[in-house]
Amino acid sequence: MDSQKEALQRIITTLANKNEELHNFIETLNHLLAGVQVNSSRVVSDLEEEFDTLFSILEEAKESMTNTIKQEQARKSHELQNQMLQSTNALESSEELLEFATHALDIKDQEAFTKVSNAVLLYVRVVTMAPAFRLTMKPKATDTMSHLMVDFSQERQLLQGLRFLPVPRAPEFEVQDCLVVDNAVTVVWRMPAEDSKIDHHILEYRKANHEGLPRVQDERCWEIVDNIKTTEYTLTGLKFDSKFMNFRVRACNKAAAGDYSDPVTLETKAFNFGFDPSSSHLNLKVEENSVEWDPQGSKGLDSKVKGKENKGSAHLTNLKNMTRSGTPSPKRGSTPRSPAPRGGRDRFTGESYTVLGDTSIDSGQHYWEVEALKDCKSYSMGVAYRNMGKFDQLGKTNSTWCIHVNNWLQSSFAAKHNNKAKSLEVAVPERIGVYCDLDGGLLSFYNADSKQLLHMFKTKFSQPVVPAFMVWCGGLSLMTGLQVPSAIRSFQKAENGLGGSNSSLNNMPQ
Repeated sequence: MDSQKEALQRIITTLANKNEELHNFIETLNHLLAGVQVNSSRVVSDLEEEFDTLFSILEEAKESMTNTIKQEQARKSHELQNQMLQSTNALESSEELLEFATHALDIKDQEAFTKVSNAVLLYVRVVTMAPAFRLTMKPKATDTMSHLMVDFSQERQLLQGLRFLPVPRAPEFEVQDCLVVDNAVTVVWRMPAEDSKIDHHILEYRKANHEGLPRVQDERCWEIVDNIKTTEYTLTGLKFDSKFMNFRVRACNKAAAGDYSDPVTLETKAFNFGFDPSSSHLNLKVEENSVEWDPQGSKGLDSKVKGKENKGSAHLTNLKNMTRSGTPSPKRGSTPRSPAPRGGRDRFTGESYTVLGDTSIDSGQHYWEVEALKDCKSYSMGVAYRNMGKFDQLGKTNSTWCIHVNNWLQSSFAAKHNNKAKSLEVAVPERIGVYCDLDGGLLSFYNADSKQLLHMFKTKFSQPVVPAFMVWCGGLSLMTGLQVPSAIRSFQKAENGLGGSNSSLNNMPQ
């Protein structure tokens, strides 16, 4: 009986699941039916609006062309009526002269005939010299109106060929024309066939950490750029905090959006790092991309030391109890905790108000930017070997390279290495770009806006380096995920072409 109950229960569960599935499917069908009704009404309304617009255009064209015909009729009628009036006046004058001359022939008296004849000849000269009598016998207008005839056979064929708009085909990316430079991406695509009905394109993109087609299991949301009227688009001001970016595009006409193109993946590699809190001086307040001087930071050290002493006493007592009983006696409701792991290095201390980056540079060319907060009294930026001592200060050892800005008492701007300083005779920019070519042994500093070279170290790095920063009475803001700017790449190529001339590198003794 138990087995029958179990079988029946399985049947009930299966039927219940099937019923729920059917309910959901019926709900989907109802939703689709409602959508069909709504969308049908919408497209019928759009169709009527399009035909009303077409009728309106035809009515306007008919009215305009009818007015043209009427204006031509009025012009010709006016010309012919004026010519007819002038001809009628000339005819009346001619008939009057004809009658007068005919009467003159009937005069028998020679003297009277001569007198009348002279008068007729004079009148003839006067009348025939009048403009009305010298009218041309050619009509100024014709009765033809064939030049205003129309032939709508082509238009009629177009109207007879009216169809619903086709769904646009999927565009194709021109990968060879796509460009990734200066934290901007330009993508270019084309339509597989010309389509005059396309109104605009929709571009979608997202970041990825793998090459190739997008993977469903780690999909990120697509960002959308709508209403693109051309077949290319440039995204600017990007932070490259992923190795790749996926792109896809679709074409739209007035009625519908077409299928997506095959996605394309472009490499967007850049140097990403943050501040390493475990290395920072206690007087520095560190967040992911900013560090600020905190004069109260070290005051918590005393309480931490006292806490450690109390913990030491409690630990000693616990050891004594363990000696007596053979086992430790933890507090009720708590479990023994394993010791916290020690960080990779000691914190900076003393007057070394330093914090390192959390990612080392093992090879290649990298770039990042630093901006000082307003009224920052003193700060430095550069690179250092990770084994930099906890009391060491940037620029004062042979394992650190930096530029230093001092706004306290007497302003100065200098490049520092191995406890030697070189004054920089340029204005301190608001934002400074740092370029490190570990393999080439170059560390350069630039005005981040104008890309003016501030200083360049040329050395041979014997081990990987990490970004390094010092700040006192102020703060620094860090910008990473940046490609090496093309202007800096060009400058470095030009310098390499000069054979590394020391005169252009502002070198300091190593």
